[in-house]
Amino acid sequence: MQLEIRNYYEVLLMEMLSDEGLLDELPEDYLADLCCVTLNQLPVRYIRHLVDTYFYEDYDELAALKREIQTALEKSRAFLKHNGQKRQQETTQYDLS
Repeated sequence: MQLEIRNYYEVLLMEMLSDEGLLDELPEDYLADLCCVTLNQLPVRYIRHLVDTYFYEDYDELAALKREIQTALEKSRAFLKHNGQKRQQETTQYDLS
């Protein structure tokens, strides 16, 4: 038996990235890192049927979830930017040796 369950935060994150056009714009490796770092900051909220979730969900609750995701996404971007610069500096140091 195959269960159809998923993390609702993951669904909303992917929708947000798609709405911003980032799914097509960002390199796949960076996008995977961005999603992992973002989702690791958020609680897990499993759902079975996305349609039911949309139907019964309160607008204020959805807005709060999206704000949580946006905050985590901004922190993730800053984290990845900082670590990317750090790796680039380390690589440059080794190249000069």
